[in-house]
Amino acid sequence: MPLYMLLLHGDPANWMNQSPEEMQKAIEKYFAWTKKPFTKDSHRLADDPGRVIRPVKGGRPRVTDGPYSETKEILGGYYTIEAASYDEAVKLALEHPQLEYGGTVEVRHVWGT
Repeated sequence: MPLYMLLLHGDPANWMNQSPEEMQKAIEKYFAWTKKPFTKDSHRLADDPGRVIRPVKGGRPRVTDGPYSETKEILGGYYTIEAASYDEAVKLALEHPQLEYGGTVEVRHVWGT
């Protein structure tokens, strides 16, 4: 069955106003989604900007901190799921709690699956 990655993007500031109880409830929703039968893998990314390596014509590649883009959203984690088609993967992703908490979910087909 084909694999799809759900890339979770969000603004970390959205979590600042959550009470400890609200945070616990959100964490439970994310963990529950991880245990769904179609979920094959899932990881939250560390709270750092990462590194970006860009090619430079005629020179050595350049390494910079973070993918600083025009948006406040960051890539916070991912899920790998099985689905029969893109449509099914999107349908499953529509139920992800990331959307409930103001984030976005990018659905990508894993090549060769």
